[in-house]
Amino acid sequence: MVSAVENMAANTSWSALGKATDLRNRILFTLGLLIVYRLGTFIPVPGIDGQALRDFMDSAGQGIGGMVSMFTGGALGRMGIFALGIMPYISASIIVQLLGSMYGPWEQLKKEGEQGRKKLNQYTRYGTVALATLQSYGLAVSLEAGDIAADPGMYFRIACMITLVGGTMFLMWLGEQITARGIGNGISLIIFVGIIAEVPAAIAQFFASGRSGAISPAVIVGVLVMVVVTIMFVVFMERALRKIHIQYPRRQVGMKMYDGGSSHLPVKVNPSGVIPAIFASSLLLLPITISTFSGNSTGPVMSVLLANFGPGQPLYLLFFVAMIVFFAYFYTFNVSFKPEEVADNLKSQNGFVPGIRPGKKTAEYLEYVVNRVLVLGSGYLALVCVFPEILRGQFAIPFYFGGTSVLIVVSVTMDTIQQVQSHLLAHQYEGLLEKSQLRGKGKGKTTRKKRSPVRR
Repeated sequence: MVSAVENMAANTSWSALGKATDLRNRILFTLGLLIVYRLGTFIPVPGIDGQALRDFMDSAGQGIGGMVSMFTGGALGRMGIFALGIMPYISASIIVQLLGSMYGPWEQLKKEGEQGRKKLNQYTRYGTVALATLQSYGLAVSLEAGDIAADPGMYFRIACMITLVGGTMFLMWLGEQITARGIGNGISLIIFVGIIAEVPAAIAQFFASGRSGAISPAVIVGVLVMVVVTIMFVVFMERALRKIHIQYPRRQVGMKMYDGGSSHLPVKVNPSGVIPAIFASSLLLLPITISTFSGNSTGPVMSVLLANFGPGQPLYLLFFVAMIVFFAYFYTFNVSFKPEEVADNLKSQNGFVPGIRPGKKTAEYLEYVVNRVLVLGSGYLALVCVFPEILRGQFAIPFYFGGTSVLIVVSVTMDTIQQVQSHLLAHQYEGLLEKSQLRGKGKGKTTRKKRSPVRR
């Protein structure tokens, strides 16, 4: 089954892109909204002292704010209207999905199909507003504490909160529009574009550090090799599959008996994709965001959190790994691969796993297989995200060369290309169907014979 799909995708003609009007419109629509997002990162929040902000960011360099700037496309470093990025929406999604698995009424909503999904999406939006409000207030207070606000006071706080919350909600809307009417996953593409847009500046700064002698040539070569190896490793693991053999029984059609067919059920080594890394990173961003601008005015609790959960710290790495593993399992069994639903679909199609009874036993077997596969998948995610982070702590390596950013860029690129290929394949099928229908009509016309009038 999968091999046939892969062969068809490999034979997809990219020259048909110009003829696929719907796909071309989707791509242009996506590019247009992403350009709007990039322009918004340069629009500053009202009431910011530009010179004080530039001086602060020059002194901060690639410090604790680098990770936050990476996920906001540099908007935080410029204090743009998208400074909070899409992270409040992601955090709200985490909360809603967790409650959807533990809270009875919300768990029932997940079983109600499209209507239940719309209701949960509405709760996610409400949660986004609440989290963005809290984070924007904390950021406004931190800006005042860091002497970055031109006119600190209640007016500045209210204006900052309204601007940042509105920017986050607008980003959420952009992501939903891209997913519905564009190409690819909107939220992932927004994060992807934010990372890609800041990479040239990070590369220039990295090589400038090498020319000044701050970084040795051996480290530069080692970092480049590490990035290439990480990309190759991510591509290999994202394409890796565990195939489960599926058998179909013999069937009788009329007086003929047909042999049962067989296929396989593909289970990706990493069914959850890049979601665990994004979710885990979002949980670590809030204290870093507030502490970045508050300077020496942080309280004792925030100081302890920053000292132990700053990038590169042992507790930070341990918490990062734990969250990646947790979300890899949680997202897989609650969103991307539900063993009960897969078992029910196989049973309705008269398919079965050889040696396993259909129904509950099949679901238990699928859960057992996926659990074992996820040991490798979650370990791969943790390794890719954490190992470069350890090296980054030893050398002055930009966050954009870290494992999380490479994982996001490679995964989103592969998913988007796959969607483009699917649209091209569908367009080619439509063209073949139209040609076959036209040929059928043409043959029908040529085979018709004119009847001569009957003489009586």
